[in-house]
Amino acid sequence: MLEKRVNKMNEDLKSDAEVYNIVQNELERQKSELNMIPSENYCSKAVLEACGSVMNNKYAEGYPKKRYYQGNKFIDDVELIAIERAKQLFGAEHANVQPNSGSPANMAVYFALLEKGDKILGMNLSHGGHLTHGCPVNFSGKYYNFVEYGVDKETEMLDMDKIRKIAEEEKPKLIISGYTAYPRTIDFREFHNIAESVGAISMADISHIAGLIVGNAHPSPFPFTDVVTTTTHKTLRGPRSAIILCKEKYAKAIDKAVFPGLQGGPHEHTIAAKAVCFGEALKPEFKDYAQQIVKNAKALAETLMNNGIKLVSNGTDTHLLLIDLTNTKAVGKPGMGKDVAVALEEAGIITNANTIPFDPSTPFRPSGIRVGTPILTTRGMKEPEMKQVGEYMAKVINDYQNSELKSKINNEVKELCKNFAFY
Repeated sequence: MLEKRVNKMNEDLKSDAEVYNIVQNELERQKSELNMIPSENYCSKAVLEACGSVMNNKYAEGYPKKRYYQGNKFIDDVELIAIERAKQLFGAEHANVQPNSGSPANMAVYFALLEKGDKILGMNLSHGGHLTHGCPVNFSGKYYNFVEYGVDKETEMLDMDKIRKIAEEEKPKLIISGYTAYPRTIDFREFHNIAESVGAISMADISHIAGLIVGNAHPSPFPFTDVVTTTTHKTLRGPRSAIILCKEKYAKAIDKAVFPGLQGGPHEHTIAAKAVCFGEALKPEFKDYAQQIVKNAKALAETLMNNGIKLVSNGTDTHLLLIDLTNTKAVGKPGMGKDVAVALEEAGIITNANTIPFDPSTPFRPSGIRVGTPILTTRGMKEPEMKQVGEYMAKVINDYQNSELKSKINNEVKELCKNFAFY
C-alpha cells in the first residue's frame, strides 16, 4: 500500500515533526476524500520515487551533451530518455522536457516565436481559456495583443465558423486552442487550417487532455499543429511539470527560449519522473485508463443532469464537467460557486469554483463548479461508482446548507474510498 511506502520514504522526515505530520495529514485527506478537481491526479509510486531521488542534487544548465557543468553523464542519459519517450508518445518531431510548469512553457513559446505586442487569438478566460491565454493581469495579456473568441451562447460550444471569421478579420500571428474548462472535443485540425489560411502559427495547449490524447480518447493535434504545450500531471498522471513539443523548424527557437531565455538549471529529478510517466503512458493499459476517464465523466454527467443539475453544453466529451449553478433551483442566484464548492468539501467531495460562459457574476464570485474524473478513475472507480458520486453531489448541491446531510454523505464517502486503494 502507498501508505506503507510513503511512511518508509518519509522515515527521515520524522526529524521535522511539524512537516512530517502535515504530510501524513495530507496523505490521509487524499485517501479519504473524493478528489475531483480535473487538473489533479495521483501519480504512480515510481513517479514519486523519481521525484524524490538523488537527481535532485545535480545542476545541469544547458542541454544533453552540451552542459555548462561537469558530472552530468547520467543526467544526460535520463533527459535523453525523457525526450525520446515524449516524441514517441505524442508523435512529435521535437521535444523540450525542461519547462518547470505549464505557464513558463507557454511563455517560452511566445518568447520564441513572437515579438512584444504581436497579436494572438485565444479563448476568453471565462469561457474556458487559461490565464496565459491573454488574461489582462497575466504576463500574456500585458506583453501581447490578445483578441478573444468564445463559445456560442446557445450551444455553449465552439463555433469554428465564427472563430475563422475573427481570425480573418484580426490576422493574428498565433492562434491558441486547448483549454482549462471546456468539456467538449476540440477540432485541432480545423484550428490549424484556420491558422494556415491567415498566415498564423498554430499552437495547442493540451495540458488538460494530454492523457486522453495519447490514450486515443480524444483527437490529437499531431502531426500538423506547429507547437504544442502540455503539463505532465493532470490526465497524463506524471509529476507537476511541463514539456513543449513542436515541428523541427521551431526547435532551435524553442530551446533557446527555455534556456537560457527563461530558465537556468533544469529540475532533473522532475525530468526523471517525466521519463517514468511517459514510459507508463506508452503501455497498452494506459489507453484503457484514458478511455475509462471519459466513460466515467459521461456517467457522472448523466447522473447529475437526471437530478436537475445543469451542465455547460449539456454534457461532456472529456474528463471534465462544468456545472452551471445559475440554472439550479436550490441555489437560485449567480455567484454561488464558492459556497457550493465549500459545501461539497464539507461532504468529502473536492471540486473548484469556476466561471461559466457569459457568467452574470464576477471571477471572484463565479457561478459554476468544475469537476473531473481522472483521480477517481486512477483509484479504480467505474460507472457504477460515478452514479453514486453523482447522487452524492446532486444531494449536496440541491440542499447545500443542510449540515446534517453533508455530514452523512461525508461518512458515506469515507466508506466508499475504503473500497478503492489509494494506488
